[in-house]
Amino acid sequence: MSQERPLDNGETMGPFVVGSRPSLSGRAGKLHRGPLLEVVVSTVADAVAAEEGGAGRIELVAGIEQGGLTPDLAMIRSVLAVVRIPVRVMLRDNPSYAAADESEIRHLYSFAQELGRLGVAGLVLGFIQDGKVDLALACRLLSAAPLLNATFHRAFDQATHPMEALAALKSCEQIDRILTDGGPGDWPERARRLEMLRARARPEITVMAGGGLDAEALRLLRTRTEVREFHVGRAARLEPNWQSPVDAARVHHLVGVLKG
Repeated sequence: MSQERPLDNGETMGPFVVGSRPSLSGRAGKLHRGPLLEVVVSTVADAVAAEEGGAGRIELVAGIEQGGLTPDLAMIRSVLAVVRIPVRVMLRDNPSYAAADESEIRHLYSFAQELGRLGVAGLVLGFIQDGKVDLALACRLLSAAPLLNATFHRAFDQATHPMEALAALKSCEQIDRILTDGGPGDWPERARRLEMLRARARPEITVMAGGGLDAEALRLLRTRTEVREFHVGRAARLEPNWQSPVDAARVHHLVGVLKG
């Protein structure tokens, strides 16, 4: 039986930067008001369907069955050419939550530089070492694209002490979002933790809920928390598996759930 990760172990949190964090430049798209649904996609057709269904943002990945890997530049360019909503791109070359070696880090760095030139809306990355966020590596890679903001993905859920991890991430100005499932348990339990994280994260970081979300979970989180950004994968697909394409009608339904 899995144990709940403590949200606050009573230890003193390290220093972090507090202050305004204006949106950095890039293909940010128009300002989105109200609840936002982010859909993970891996093809041009998926991206088009997500936008048609009313998604507010896209997370573009390859290797979707492995939790998302770095897509190739050709795919990124193709998606940017056909959608107008913001596109954040995964920066992850292996399915673990750590970089394999210095060679991989150098490749990720150069790829981040290229993404900065392409004009994507932001990056998606996350690294964990010994139960703590690998802030040094995240910041090193983000320095390759200083005008881009980033989402720290569900590597966050591997942190032993989420509140300490959150405090550490606040010291990296480019990280403006955290994607998290809220930990173990049912959705009412997760909702409680997500709301605690959301309150502690603001104003520097937006907490985005994701990880097995469906319409029922979205409805619960929408009513029981003030979390207003949500990340979906299988729930946006014609069938609930990664081989099935994103379906605009399903995305539209999920957006409708969020709007109430």
